[in-house]
Parts: sequence; C-alpha cells; structure tokens
Amino acid sequence: MQEQQPRTLRWMRLDNAALIFPAAQRRHWSNAFRISFSFTDPVDPDVLQRALGRIAPRFPSVVVRLRRGLFWHYLEELKAPPAVQADSWQPLVSMTGADVRRCAIRVLYYRDRMAVEFFHAVTDGTGGMVFAKSLAAEYVRERYGVSVPCTDGVKDPDESPREAEFADCFQENAGPLAAPRDDRNVYRAKGEREADRFLHVTTGILDSAQLLRESKARGVTVTAYLTALLLQSLMQMQAADEPRRAHRSPVKVQIPVNLRRLYGGETMRNFVAVANVGVDPRLGDYTFDELVQSVHHQMGLAITEKNMRAIFTPNVNDERNRLLKLVPLGLKNIVMRMVFDAVGERVASLSLSNLGEVRLPEAMAPYVTRVEFVLGAQATAPYNCSVTSWQGRTYISIVRNSVEPRLERAFFTALVQMGFHVKIESNDRS
Repeated sequence: MQEQQPRTLRWMRLDNAALIFPAAQRRHWSNAFRISFSFTDPVDPDVLQRALGRIAPRFPSVVVRLRRGLFWHYLEELKAPPAVQADSWQPLVSMTGADVRRCAIRVLYYRDRMAVEFFHAVTDGTGGMVFAKSLAAEYVRERYGVSVPCTDGVKDPDESPREAEFADCFQENAGPLAAPRDDRNVYRAKGEREADRFLHVTTGILDSAQLLRESKARGVTVTAYLTALLLQSLMQMQAADEPRRAHRSPVKVQIPVNLRRLYGGETMRNFVAVANVGVDPRLGDYTFDELVQSVHHQMGLAITEKNMRAIFTPNVNDERNRLLKLVPLGLKNIVMRMVFDAVGERVASLSLSNLGEVRLPEAMAPYVTRVEFVLGAQATAPYNCSVTSWQGRTYISIVRNSVEPRLERAFFTALVQMGFHVKIESNDRS
C-alpha cells in the first residue's frame, strides 16, 4: 500500500479588513465574536472533538493561527484542530497575542450549548456562521446518527475547499474613487468599567413575526427598525449626560454590510464594510417614525455597490502603497494602532450586526433549539449589539463592559412600550 503523503498546510496573507486587528489588539481586548448553537441534549465533548477534527481540514482558512512576518501578519493552517474547552465564566474572554498565535478560534461547550469564538482577523459573521453551521451539522451526524445534507450553508467535510473561499475580495473589487473618512465627532457612551473586565450579555427574545410585521408596516427592514430604536435609546442617554442640547454630538450606529450580496463571491474570509447612519440631536427632538424613515433612507443611499466600493477602497489603496509595503511590521503596528485609536471606533456610537434568519437543513433542525450571535464590546466604549433569528424567535444581544445597564434598560423598555413581549436573559452576577 502506498504511504499517504502529508497534506501541505496553507498560509494566507490577512485580507484587507483584517490587517488592523492584530495591531489594535491589547491585553484585555481583542476584536472577536461568538456564534453558538444549543441542542436538545447536553453536549458530549468527545463527540464535539471528533466533529471538529472531521471538518477542520475543510476549513484551512479558519482553523488557523496568527503568524508574524517581516512586513505583514499572516494566517497559517494548523496541523491539528484545537482541543474543545469547557466554556468560561463569561463569553468572549479576551484573546491575547499568545492565544491567537496558538489558534485564532475557540470551540467551547456548556450544558447543551456549543459555541465558536473567532478572532475577527480570521473571518466575518457570514464566514463564521458557515463554519459554525458545518461543525454543528457534523456534531448532529456523529451524536444522533442522522444524515444531514450539505445545504443551507453547511459545507461537505469530504469536499476540498474551493480556491474562491481564500480570496481577498476587497482587492478584487476596489475601485478608482476613495470616499472621504466619516466624521469622528459622535456621541460615545461612558460608564464605569468592570474592575475584573466582566462582559455582560443581555439578550432580549421576541417574536420574529411581530418584529417583521411592525417593520413592514413602516416600510423598512428589521435592521432599520432596530437601528432607529437604538438611536432613540442613545439620544436618551446623551440627554441625561448633557442637558444642554447645543453641546450634544451626533448619534450614529454602525451597520456591517455583507458585501457578498453586492459583489458575489464565496470567500470564507472577511468581506464586510460598514454604513454609519444616525441623526444630530442638536437639530431637535425626533419621533420614532422620523428616526425609522431617516435610517431607511440613509441605508438606501449608503448600501449600494458603488458607494460601498468607495468606502473600502481607501483601505485597499493604503495596503497597495509601495512605501508602506516596505515598512517593517513593528512600525506598521504602531501606526495602525494609532489610527485605530484615533479613528477606528470613533465614527459611530456602537455597532448593530444582524445575521438575519438562520436556515439549517431540515434533518438537523429538530436537534437545534437556539442559535445566537454575540459581538464583543468595543475597545473604547462599553456597548455593541448583535441579532439573529431562529425558528420564529429573534435574539437581540447587547453586550457591555461597564457596570450600569443603561442602554439595555432604555432599549428593551422601549420595545415593551411598543407592544412587544420581550423575554430578558442575562449573565449578570447576582
């Protein structure tokens, strides 16, 4: 019998969106997100480990570690998948530089829940969901002996990855015109930080059909509806912080846009740009209907093929700069860290990322009770918000690293006052 040759491990330059994440990383903060699946029975860690080992070769751009080159960081496929771990005392414990040099993802379990946490340099929410779906599907096959077809975003573990999955689609789609940078003079919520860096996650669960119905009644998407509600809540917070209207700042929500929908592509890497939408409270008070319509029209103008291209082209131009290419990585990191601290998060008050309705193969669905998506908090402000929907329920998760739950209180109270039945769950310490 012919001896099987060892598989050549891949390495990949960071995609354009990922370049800044290693530089922006710090001891107690990393740009990471989490996707979790809950099942009908407690998770068997041995089965989960086998499932991870089975699918890892199918995702050589995800099961990776971060490496340092002379001029740029890069990702290197791991020889073997990481060991699955019992979930921590809180979600999204900071991934240190040493952590991501070993492995840039985590696979965790707790009771009936499996979670995958991704360092954002690896992939975006869309790519992360494909990986998490595929892992959950293989777990269901192994655990329950069910034949789960490779549909609805589930990848075949016996299939070789396609070259299109490794593409840096920013480079392929950059255009001739670079849009100016967004204004940085926006409201940034403040709050006393938790001394032990505890990350609070408050999840509101509501009926998806009602949320869709209320959004459609106003002629807008669910994302626009929730963005308007966040803007209303943030303006209430700012008014409490600054009673003088003339001294207030614009309030903006950053909406990540899955660019695959505009340009196509199968990349498993980052391919997302952001639309910053908001209002200026110095102009006067806004009704909710005014906010909804303003957000709707701003999103309509921003989220187009031409406009999104102009938004991400400046970053591509920076990467292509011949002089910058020759700058050693250590100096690049210093500059990119300064740019991130000065600009990165200061163009919006927080992010709202909505992965939408999760679809799974019918054979798998009876074993899955819940699907959630959680963003980490910002490096320099306490909040972020993320949304998924599964089997008629919408899960809205607000994270914070500060003591007082100001945004959660304002946002979910407003939903209840608008007629929604909201079930609140939280990991807050008693």
